[in-house]
Amino acid sequence: MPRAKSDKDRKIFVLDTSVILYAHNSIMNFAEHDVVIPITVLEELDQFKKGNDTKNFEAREFIRLLDKLSQDQMIHEWTPLNGKTKGNFRVLMNPENKMNANEIFGEEKNDHKILNCALHLKQNEKGRKVILVSKDINLRLKAKSLDLFAEDYETGKIKNINELENTGKYFLDNIDPTHINTLYERGSIDAKTILGNKKRLSNAYYIIKSDKNSVLAYYNSDQDVLERVDKKLAYNIKPKNAEQTFALHAITNPNIRLVSIQGVAGTGKTLLALAGALEQRREYKQIFLARPIVPLSNKDIGYLPGDIKSKLNPYMEPLWDNLKFIQNQYKETDKEFQKITELVNQEKLVIQPLAYIRGRSLSNIFFIVDEAQNLTPHEIKTIISRAGENTKIIFTGDVFQIDTPYLDSQSNGLSYLIDRVKDHPLYAHIKLEKGERSELANLANELL
Repeated sequence: MPRAKSDKDRKIFVLDTSVILYAHNSIMNFAEHDVVIPITVLEELDQFKKGNDTKNFEAREFIRLLDKLSQDQMIHEWTPLNGKTKGNFRVLMNPENKMNANEIFGEEKNDHKILNCALHLKQNEKGRKVILVSKDINLRLKAKSLDLFAEDYETGKIKNINELENTGKYFLDNIDPTHINTLYERGSIDAKTILGNKKRLSNAYYIIKSDKNSVLAYYNSDQDVLERVDKKLAYNIKPKNAEQTFALHAITNPNIRLVSIQGVAGTGKTLLALAGALEQRREYKQIFLARPIVPLSNKDIGYLPGDIKSKLNPYMEPLWDNLKFIQNQYKETDKEFQKITELVNQEKLVIQPLAYIRGRSLSNIFFIVDEAQNLTPHEIKTIISRAGENTKIIFTGDVFQIDTPYLDSQSNGLSYLIDRVKDHPLYAHIKLEKGERSELANLANELL
């Protein structure tokens, strides 16, 4: 199609496969600028189109979107993206350049073919800024070594990760001790009495202190009151600090249907979630405890030796460890000990990889998703959207400990959830700060 002179004011964004697999509609999120898809990206997407993982869904949806946008036009030519404020797109075949990334880096690979497309555009689209967009840090560094502009895909990323640190828990000092006494005596107090006109978020937790006493409290937005929070046992697991007390309160509060718990290793995230689930086992048909599979060295588990059970056991073992820890709070002859064994045998308590549960209807389920920082925002949304009647979902993880390629502390699903859902009356978030596993584990987290 003919190009207008004003097009020179528009940038050209070259998308890598990692961007498409992160968000299939990413092509629509570059405002009035133009988008180029290297043919190599389509070839890679062809390998991902079969399967039930989120990346397979994203690949299929992008291919359908491209087919819809192109209609009867040739996709190697500039084609308008739908919408008056949108630019154009095209698929670029493998071009020949004076500068060849395969030769420069001494190896022929798909990443280098994508770099060659960006180099070709820089050489032939004079006066226009060409930017490679990739969630692969190494590819971005290679691009910059070739004097190409390169950046991460920013849509959906949390702008300020530090703001998440302030979510969920607040300190109040120098409070009138009589108000704290009222909380102890009555169990609740009008929120305005203590908070005044301060902004308050639904299901926020407070550590309230005076010069004489202190109390833990929870903001009930439905009734606009602060309620006292007490340390309570959950299947013989007792909270060891204020944050754990808040977390267990959220986990066992029937009015809160969605909970996220952020914290480093050893802070008790999964243990508290599982103990809280067992305490409420009579309220739900099943307890699901799942985690995403992140293969070592990013190799598919199919490459590992053994049958499927032996391949998955190493990934699920930490979850079984938490269950065994709770069970060992009792003697083998105790009915609580035997009840856990019975729940597992009757599949009332199920520990499985998240992929095995994906696609199921989640009605009357207590659903714990461990290591949620290794999920994409789309995966988080998909899980929550499957929640049926009387379902509660707990996401646990550490947004600074990412094991999945192309995710980081700002773009992972757990950060996205905390940022987007805060202040909703069905949601609570708690950050666990103190490691309670052992003094030795604390040493590792703090000093190493």
